Amino acid sequence: MADQANPKGPKAAPKPGANPGASKPDWATLAGITLALGGILGGLILEKGSIQDVAQATAAIIVFGGTIGAVLVTNPLPVFLNAVKGFQNVLFEHATPFGATIETLLQMATKARKNGIVSLESEADQLADPFLRKALNLAVDGTDLNELRKMMDIDIEVTEQAGEAEAKVWEAAGGYAPTIGIIGAVMGLIQVMKHLDDIKEVGHGIAVAFVATVYGVGSANILFLPAANKMRSRLHRARVMKEMILEGVAGIVEGLNPTLIRMKLEAFRQEPAPPAKKKPAEEPKGAEAPAKTSSPQPAATGD
Repeated sequence: MADQANPKGPKAAPKPGANPGASKPDWATLAGITLALGGILGGLILEKGSIQDVAQATAAIIVFGGTIGAVLVTNPLPVFLNAVKGFQNVLFEHATPFGATIETLLQMATKARKNGIVSLESEADQLADPFLRKALNLAVDGTDLNELRKMMDIDIEVTEQAGEAEAKVWEAAGGYAPTIGIIGAVMGLIQVMKHLDDIKEVGHGIAVAFVATVYGVGSANILFLPAANKMRSRLHRARVMKEMILEGVAGIVEGLNPTLIRMKLEAFRQEPAPPAKKKPAEEPKGAEAPAKTSSPQPAATGD
């Protein structure tokens, strides 16, 4: 019996549980970086410049090395390492669709209403979303609803504070990079001053010196600051999702009608509802029309 029960659980749980781990490229981020770099380098080429004019390894070492050093001084090492790992959330999206989560909660609400909330114990352990799994397990264990809300609210706040700390790492990098770029430019000008006797060398040295400023300002406004804002956007979406899950679990504990739970959860949806819901209402009308036209034909042949 246990072997037969296990296959049934994953069939109901993978739809809500597999999505949190699934990732897809964030095309908005990739398109934004490509468009920004393409516009800057394209303008340089249109002005009869060359990409080699801004391809300076020394300037890159000064700007990025100095920026990383300043960020390490500002933030603890574990926070910095988590921020580096979390940068993948800027390039890839791991979000679960609101619609799939709503349907999962409604299925569980329907089952709990028929068989009792204890019947959700096996499904709760198979959920991949840790927040939903924790909240549902607490509900199945008979935790008081007020206490359940307090515990899950603490979970939301702690997770959001950790994510905000990671976003601040990239925000700090966006603040330091332009300044480090200016330092690199000044250092380049110092070297130029040593060769004032050669006008050609002076002109070339000044051009190279200002590349550090381009690296600093460009990386801050194209990469670092936008990454911090994208991470905050992800945090906001995740918070809304968790608040929706908490309300859904609370509705299950209270034994509310699944229809009422749906109306409550739909208020949290941050994505357009699928238009497919309207089609089933229109299809029966189209199905009745052929039935009416087909019935007179047999009568005509009968006469």
